[in-house]
Amino acid sequence: MTYSLRIVDLPASERPRERLLAIGAKNLTTAELLAILLSTGQGKGKLSALGLGQHLLQELSQHQKDPVDALRDVSPQELMQISGVGPAKAATIVAAVELGKRTFQFRPHQRTAINSPVVAAAALSQDLMWQHQEKFAVLMLDAKNCLIGTQVITIGTATETVVHPRAIFRESIKRGANKLIVAHNHPSGILEPSNEDLELTKQLLKGAEYLDIPILDHLILGNGNHQSIRQITNFWNDNN
Repeated sequence: MTYSLRIVDLPASERPRERLLAIGAKNLTTAELLAILLSTGQGKGKLSALGLGQHLLQELSQHQKDPVDALRDVSPQELMQISGVGPAKAATIVAAVELGKRTFQFRPHQRTAINSPVVAAAALSQDLMWQHQEKFAVLMLDAKNCLIGTQVITIGTATETVVHPRAIFRESIKRGANKLIVAHNHPSGILEPSNEDLELTKQLLKGAEYLDIPILDHLILGNGNHQSIRQITNFWNDNN
């Protein structure tokens, strides 16, 4: 694909907007998605919108290995330093990134039924999903698995957080919770539980059994995805 061509000079099957309509946004490259937002090109070499999108990613990759990670927190001022990106294009890109983040920031109403890891992750996404520091949070549920409330228990560093089971159960008892779902985030986006994560899960399950406040799951969130420790271990039995 020749990035210096104008979009209108490309075959219809190669134009980003037409490709999105034909095969869906998830099948487009990041450069193609940016081209749709940019609408027009220019910059050095009089690039097309597609070429400008590719150039923008190349510029961002100088600061981070993954330019998509750079896009997630880029400012309009940083974008406007790239040739061909003015205030309007920068504002459009930043607005689109923010809108994407907010789709993961679902905040359920109290008494919403938390009946799957997907729903639980959505309920915690605003507190955990895109954070740069590790945080540990808890979903407090009633006897019918309906939400009573959420609470961030601790905030750590970019790589770890320290949480004591006592802090989790203290807040849960105070709120009258019957069941819990605990969760923390991995800012790296790597969702595989560490040995520390697994050991903490075991400790929490022992405490939960003693207090008769079942923990239904321990979730790890990061960069738009989540992992259920319950689904990948044999720590739980079928009685919870």
